[in-house]
Amino acid sequence: MVNIAGYRFVDLPDRDDLQAPMLEKCNHLDLKGSVLLSPNGINFFLSGKEEQVKSFIDFLESDTRFAGIPLKTSFSEYQPFRRMLVKRKREIISLGMDEIRPADFSGQRISPGEFRKIIESDEDILVLDTRNDYEIRIGSFEGAVDLGISSFRDFPGALQSLPEEYKEKTVVMYCTGGIRCEKASAVMLNSGFEDVRQLDGGILAYFEECGGEHWNGECFVFDQRVALDHELQESKTEMCFKCREPLTVQEQESEEYVVGEFCPYCVTYPTA
Repeated sequence: MVNIAGYRFVDLPDRDDLQAPMLEKCNHLDLKGSVLLSPNGINFFLSGKEEQVKSFIDFLESDTRFAGIPLKTSFSEYQPFRRMLVKRKREIISLGMDEIRPADFSGQRISPGEFRKIIESDEDILVLDTRNDYEIRIGSFEGAVDLGISSFRDFPGALQSLPEEYKEKTVVMYCTGGIRCEKASAVMLNSGFEDVRQLDGGILAYFEECGGEHWNGECFVFDQRVALDHELQESKTEMCFKCREPLTVQEQESEEYVVGEFCPYCVTYPTA
């Protein structure tokens, strides 16, 4: 299967009119995954056979607002999604701040190669991971700051934990595919951070261009594959069916892990 992910912040006043034809096209092509449509953009994760995926891209780009959306592509031996959904949402990545409009402004984009050069340099920079705590637990870039958030909606509040002097630093941020960084960078600029840069295409684009340099672990993805290694291949990380926490190979060998019942993150013991 060919798996693609892409997004674009763009004004879509006709969001509601796009839903039905988008779903009809995806079902006709036998694609699985999700498309999120909001008044401020589109975000999609889809999987199918190569020709069907190509046909969807052609269909998508027939609307000039969606032409040339950068795609993150990977491959799997099975269909990683269970169904096909096209949803209307208030936001394509939920933050709850209407004043944040990445289509109007966001932090400077830097390529994976530029990102690598910056983290290899002696510059006094802040490398910031904008993902959730359970994602960071299974993999992150060396020296990255973890804000300890369980949801992206917690990001604005978590910024307050950073020292005030960090606002004068160069901030280089990253996420899985770029969408959270684009919105988070606008939040940081609004909060007084002076030099905010975002890894264009996110971790997945970095893997494609730079491999696993300066990366430790795996990258969590929001489908049945659970996580990918730096070669964009499915890893052996699994997910607990009860609490949905990702489990490393070592955690799967724990006595506190029983498939379908509990894992080290949700196991409970009877009180005396």
